[in-house]
Amino acid sequence: MEDLILKLLGRKDYSPSNLHEVLRQLGLNAGRQHELRRTLEILEKSGRIVRTKHGRYIKAQEADLIPGVILINRQGKGFLQPDDVGLAELVIPESATGTALHGDRVLVRRDTRPAGLRRPEALAATGSVVRILERKRSEIVGTLQQSRQFLYVIPDDPRLPHDIYVPPPRDVGRRPSVGDKVVVALRDWVSRHNNPEGEIVEVLGPPEAEGVDMLSILRQYRLPTRFPKNVLREAEAIARQGVSDRAAGPGRVDCRQHPVITIDPDDAKDFDDAICLQPADGDRLRLWVHIADVSHYVRPGSALDQEARQRGNSTYLVDRVIPMLPEALSNELCSLKPGEDRLTKCVEFLLTREGAVRQTKFYPAIIRSRRRFTYQEVLALLSRPAADPLHRMLGQAHQLAQRLRQARFKAGALDLDFPENKIRLDERGRVLRIERLENDVSHQLIEEFMLLANEAAAVRLLSLGRPALHRVHEPPADRRLQEYREDLQTHQVPCGNLSHRPELQRLLRRLNSLPHGEALKIGFLRSLMRARYAVEPLGHYGLCKTHYTHFTSPIRRYADLVVHRALFDTAPSGNLPALAQHLSETERNSSDAERDSKEAKLYAFLASQLQSGKPRAYAGLVTEVRNFGFFVSVPDLGLSGLVHLSSVTDDFFVFDAVRSLLTGRRTRRIIRLGDRVTVQICKVDRFKKQVDFKLAPPLQESKRNLTGANHPARNLRRSRTSG
Repeated sequence: MEDLILKLLGRKDYSPSNLHEVLRQLGLNAGRQHELRRTLEILEKSGRIVRTKHGRYIKAQEADLIPGVILINRQGKGFLQPDDVGLAELVIPESATGTALHGDRVLVRRDTRPAGLRRPEALAATGSVVRILERKRSEIVGTLQQSRQFLYVIPDDPRLPHDIYVPPPRDVGRRPSVGDKVVVALRDWVSRHNNPEGEIVEVLGPPEAEGVDMLSILRQYRLPTRFPKNVLREAEAIARQGVSDRAAGPGRVDCRQHPVITIDPDDAKDFDDAICLQPADGDRLRLWVHIADVSHYVRPGSALDQEARQRGNSTYLVDRVIPMLPEALSNELCSLKPGEDRLTKCVEFLLTREGAVRQTKFYPAIIRSRRRFTYQEVLALLSRPAADPLHRMLGQAHQLAQRLRQARFKAGALDLDFPENKIRLDERGRVLRIERLENDVSHQLIEEFMLLANEAAAVRLLSLGRPALHRVHEPPADRRLQEYREDLQTHQVPCGNLSHRPELQRLLRRLNSLPHGEALKIGFLRSLMRARYAVEPLGHYGLCKTHYTHFTSPIRRYADLVVHRALFDTAPSGNLPALAQHLSETERNSSDAERDSKEAKLYAFLASQLQSGKPRAYAGLVTEVRNFGFFVSVPDLGLSGLVHLSSVTDDFFVFDAVRSLLTGRRTRRIIRLGDRVTVQICKVDRFKKQVDFKLAPPLQESKRNLTGANHPARNLRRSRTSG
């Protein structure tokens, strides 16, 4: 029925028709009117057709209407990701987002210009929201406030700039107080010019109460706090069976005599992957990459599978993990623990010592890991002479990984690594220390082998001709590269055509050597598209891979589980494009939640410094200069904020718009992009999720430099690849 309707509405001689006229034109009898109405409603809700004010139906594209998902940044600007992957992203100005919220499915009218006024290619395609097709979120978390006449809630999400009016709450357990965190069910919101209204459905408690900060994030991002009972029963029943030779089944290669090892962060419990490297004939090497065989236990359509699919991935908040699978599997039966028999899916490579792949084989295996290493242990061992066989294997693996890395960058991969921070909490959930995580050679060892396995899996999928999920990272729009190039030129950084990859690689190397290079490199990252899942192998821009997928983390990513099934079992069934979009959304949701959980702890940590009257001094990097102040990135906190010129009391700074710098009239001090400054916290705005800094007094600055404060120990990153 849907195809018949779309074919009719797409005919050249079709004129907008109402329900009865469509029924007649399709040659349907009156008894099928209800079926037709229901199908038209489905098509309208999907955004593929539109019903006009007079009740007549047309195809959306005929009226320049494009359905898709709108993503809104913290400045209020929207970006439409069209349902049609062949269409480019549309920019939605803040004034044109209507009542859309971040993540909603919307219908957008694309802006067009009169004939003869051709749009310059440098300008972004724009549009405006005309209809909300489906709300992504019906409940909002925020802080309850009261004016003279009414109660209202300030949303935690800064992408929702409107306060929500609420009546006095009823039947919510305990009576909320002004300042409490609450959950609001959003009512119909029809006009951006009026504040939305809602109803308080849950009181979380005072924001300073222990646990409320994380509970707010769990509710805001709709993260589950427990598994359904039937899912737990299923997982426990599987775990009780354990691993046996008979359970492993025929055709599984026994690799238990191989010196297999795992390398993971010190606090990891779900060990997805293991490796083994041994010499082969003819001065070659044989590499085994073992990945936990989750697909052996989680069968399509089971309760476990449905729950994992819904969650999409594990979420790593600052104080806890929300796992994709119950711990009986994720931390036990599927985790490649040392000394335990475990089932895997294996990719075996035959390579030259220079890293060229000569042969690749995929097969199910059973292993028994010899040892669980942490990244710190591997980093320390690589700096010492080998003392035992496993130590020697690590040395050989390191050499191979570095050759693979060199070959990857030579082939065009972009060096986009940035250090990360890990927040360690005390037993009460307060910040104990912040550790700097560098992408050192111990991480690169595993990273290169995982990248190799992911690429091999993608190539294998194509050779089998089976539909599956691919990890894609599309190139940035030419206009974004041109805007970035112009920004570089204002900072006297010469560069050529950035759509030419060798030139882009030269630029990134140049930025690594400049004092303000890190700040400019951040600007390049902002110009890039976000990696996502798709059914088409569109390639990976950052990694410079023609074929790429996710294969190496099936314990914590459902996409990898789908890929395992496609490689070793049968082609996945169901709506794969919808699944790709769903998993891209759950990944984005988890990433936002993880970021907010870190920020919540950091804001509380910095607010306590202000309350104590003894704020610490931090090293900062100037990333942007404006006429009202300058923005700084503080690596030791993993935060950026504004140093407002009004906070500088001992001088008056003049802004030079041409050279993009500030000059002090009295001291003649110059502040420009890339400058290193020492700052202290000045203001914490938890509502806007912003922090302001101020320049630290000279005494504090010299003290920081002398003591080497705020240079925390390096630790290990959780995320292994940029893909």
